[in-house]
Amino acid sequence: MSMGFRRHSTSPLQMNILLIFGLVVAWLASLHIGLHFYSPKVVWGALQDAKTAEDLVITRLRLPRSIIAITCGALLGLSGLHLQSVTRNPLAEPGLLGVNTGAAFAVVLALTLTGTTNLWEIALAAFLGAILTMLVVFTVSGSLHKGMSPVAVLLAGVTLAAMLSSLTQLVLITNESALEDLLFWLAGSFADRELALLQLALPVLLTGMLATLYFAGSLDAMKMDDESAAALGVAVLPTRLGFLALGASLAAAAVAIAGPIVFLGLVAPHLAKRITPNTGHASLAVTTVLLAAVLAHPCWCH
Repeated sequence: MSMGFRRHSTSPLQMNILLIFGLVVAWLASLHIGLHFYSPKVVWGALQDAKTAEDLVITRLRLPRSIIAITCGALLGLSGLHLQSVTRNPLAEPGLLGVNTGAAFAVVLALTLTGTTNLWEIALAAFLGAILTMLVVFTVSGSLHKGMSPVAVLLAGVTLAAMLSSLTQLVLITNESALEDLLFWLAGSFADRELALLQLALPVLLTGMLATLYFAGSLDAMKMDDESAAALGVAVLPTRLGFLALGASLAAAAVAIAGPIVFLGLVAPHLAKRITPNTGHASLAVTTVLLAAVLAHPCWCH
């Protein structure tokens, strides 16, 4: 008599609980691990009352860095999920559509024309540059294809990204002082960022999650071709345009805080789909956000 073995699969809820646990572990590790390792006693004492130089490293450097990383990871993960979903292109991500280069070009212009080094002004310039870039992409792709096809959007984004990247390099070559001031931002980093910038990012992230949950059914239908989605009652063009704009806004908020961060917007949605296959966008969005926040954590860099 043979014995059968039942294959047990992890449910989306169980996976999200595991990811939350992993995020907490990564957050705690980031407070302890760095150039110097601090014991749990030192970290706990610093969080209660920062007095020594070690305490300041934990509360002024490591804690803000960790919070910024979690927020930017969530923003980029959700952005990548939307861009891949509505374009039906597994390689779509914020950088491919020109969001990163648009933000970088706007920051370079702002610094060159005004000489500002204020993080708030740089963040605002980056956000506006990313949004304006996406508006240009929408306009160009709409002129190329009446229904704004995913292919037209991607072609317009790649072309505009290449052009803006060249213009950014041209400005930096002619203005070496701007290059020196912008190296910290153009490199992309979660360190030395002001927590006050979360006032810009958190409302965008909350709006993105609420919109995803509310329109999850339409996003599920968008997995099919446009004709099938329209037959199910989905307004294909407004849905695609709306979530492309939302994806750009999410990426713009992340770029405004931390600079051009690549990789997360591309890989996090793919990994989320692998670990929770055959799930709707409501559950997939939560998994993607948690997974991207874990992957973005600075503790993995040490």
